[in-house]
Amino acid sequence: MGNSVAREDFEWVYTDQPHADRRKEILAKHPEIKALMKPDYNLIWVVVLMVLAQLTAFYLVKDLDWKWVVFWAYVFGSCISHSMTLAIHEISHNSAFGNSKAMWNRWFGIFANLPLGLPYSISFKRYHMDHHRYLGGDGIDVDIPTNFEGWFFCTRFRKFIWIVLQPFFYAIRPLCINPKPITRLEIINLLAQLAFDVVIYYFWGVKSIFYMLAGSVLGLGLHPISGHFIAEHYMFLKGHETYSYYGPLNLLTFNVGYHNEHHDFPNIPGKSLPLVKKIAAEYYDNLPQYNSWIKVLYDFVMDDTISPYSRMKRQLKGEVKQD
Repeated sequence: MGNSVAREDFEWVYTDQPHADRRKEILAKHPEIKALMKPDYNLIWVVVLMVLAQLTAFYLVKDLDWKWVVFWAYVFGSCISHSMTLAIHEISHNSAFGNSKAMWNRWFGIFANLPLGLPYSISFKRYHMDHHRYLGGDGIDVDIPTNFEGWFFCTRFRKFIWIVLQPFFYAIRPLCINPKPITRLEIINLLAQLAFDVVIYYFWGVKSIFYMLAGSVLGLGLHPISGHFIAEHYMFLKGHETYSYYGPLNLLTFNVGYHNEHHDFPNIPGKSLPLVKKIAAEYYDNLPQYNSWIKVLYDFVMDDTISPYSRMKRQLKGEVKQD
């Protein structure tokens, strides 16, 4: 089962996150990067096609044996569902319609949310902006695990269970760390999702609903793509809090693996992040990086020095502005 890891708390740091300073340096040296700060209109059509693909799948699984419903939920549905959460991530940065049409992005996020089965898009946007502004901020950044997660999931077996239960922790963590008042858009997101789920159940039955929900839970849990949850900010090397991944799964995840690049330039769509890396190669080539999310998951479980506590955390100073 593995021994408890040595770390008993987060890595508390008293410096600002590195991304703002690096962004200024890079823009001073490579001002042509500013030309990449524009919407990715192809994202709209990709999301529409993904929604249609899942609607087709809901129809095709409605009369299958249960074993095949489970099989396709993991093999196909989970990939589309996890990819859609990362499309929603892109939309949260206004990448679909641009900053001048912020509300168009919010409505489009609610649409993209539909095949996931559970309301997610609007709340994600509110908390994800905090993650960028206040990376590692104590009591603000809900990407940081709770103290309970760090304390309890400290053996190999428990870390494996923690990975399986990632969707649960990502859903419940904001309520524990930084609860926010519910907004009108979140209520609309919820009602739209409930209406969609009821329609799917009415026309195609329980197997389609199961496929939809199971695909979302499985895709965000023990799944190769879920390696990005750990790869992005868990400290495999002391002193480094953001890591990029340059492997093939970026093709399914809107280049979320280019994570140093994304935090340096959150207003550049994922499509253009490889160009950022190419233009400013001297800033990124020598940073710690991964080529396999599966290996990240394996190393997280098997390395007794790594746990949910392996994150940098900051005590924020001054005024904190949240969405």
